[in-house]
Amino acid sequence: MDAAQVADFLGKHPDFFNQYPDLLTTLSITHPHGTHAISITERQVLSMRDKVQLLEGKLAELIRFGEENDSISDKMHRLTLDIVAARDLAALFAALDRHLREGFAVPHHAIRIWNTPEQTVSDKLRSEVDAQMHPSCGALRHEEASEWFGEAAAHLKSFAAIPLRGEHTVGLLVLASEDPKRFYPDMGTLYLTRLGQLVGAALTRLG
Repeated sequence: MDAAQVADFLGKHPDFFNQYPDLLTTLSITHPHGTHAISITERQVLSMRDKVQLLEGKLAELIRFGEENDSISDKMHRLTLDIVAARDLAALFAALDRHLREGFAVPHHAIRIWNTPEQTVSDKLRSEVDAQMHPSCGALRHEEASEWFGEAAAHLKSFAAIPLRGEHTVGLLVLASEDPKRFYPDMGTLYLTRLGQLVGAALTRLG
């Protein structure tokens, strides 16, 4: 009988060692983290310990993500309260700037509103943003928007371009960072989308 046949036999007779429990004490296998032999029982204990450590790691990660999510949600709530309280565009922009800098640690950001004489944008950019269904993260898609950051643009490595929408698209908010990993293509955009909707609705109300 070869090894495959033994494995097949044990698979078909899972109660074999219940009938011959003494055999378990005579069998040994190589330690998973070394070269010395251990009993099957010890191997099972080690296997369970590894699984527990893996589960503990996953649980810790879930807790961390939950705490981060709670923190972002709380910051969004405070931002929402201040934006809703804004009575004019100056108050809106001041609240947005303060929360982005102090709450979200995004000192580099720029906003452009359509149909305002002091903030002209090209028809090309407006068409691109109108066609953009969701915030885009990573490299900046809209070349024109890089000029909004002035001399700081040369040091910025990652961006989040957020369409501002009320009943329709009313502008574009761009967040930027010197950290190339701050905004990346596969990151979640739920809160960025909500931010765009929140500011877009406020602009529609105050415009």
